[in-house]
Amino acid sequence: MQEKKSETANKNPKKANLLDHHSIKHILDESVTEVVTSSGYVENVRLSNVRLLIGIIVIVIALVAQFYNKKFPENRDFLYIVFNALLQLIIYTKEKNAILFTYPPEGSYTSTGLVISSKLPRFSDEYTLIVASADPKSISAGKTVQFTKSVTQWFTKDGVLVEGLFWKDVDALINDYSGEPKKSK
Repeated sequence: MQEKKSETANKNPKKANLLDHHSIKHILDESVTEVVTSSGYVENVRLSNVRLLIGIIVIVIALVAQFYNKKFPENRDFLYIVFNALLQLIIYTKEKNAILFTYPPEGSYTSTGLVISSKLPRFSDEYTLIVASADPKSISAGKTVQFTKSVTQWFTKDGVLVEGLFWKDVDALINDYSGEPKKSK
């Protein structure tokens, strides 16, 4: 399986604009998602679906307000403001910096999934990856683990991600969270 991934990596290398921290973070976050899902975790999209549903409701309310017979001050709908505020509240309180929510792996003793978060501050090369429990109050929740490393360790000078090195670091972090011993060669 590892050989298959390295063949795919050689065919389509992930390349980022090294002057754009959004581009770098996007590629790293995308790769983290691949590592976590290949480790047996299934993505939990429930929160994304709730956000989409609220977004659709906001759009419908805005369309109704746009084509309503009254002029602007009278056509503002209170529901539009309420649903927009609800959407922002969900993003601020639940999502924060999360890039991935998962269910627990199949056959696992734990009953909680993971919340994977990342940070790459502007004008910084320090990428922080955090693995936490989706339900921190659960008895089966593990201790939150994280690492902070310079992105220069994972990219070539041309902006190509060295996936093997990055996958090894992320996999080690996931194993650290789940309590599995580190693999030695």
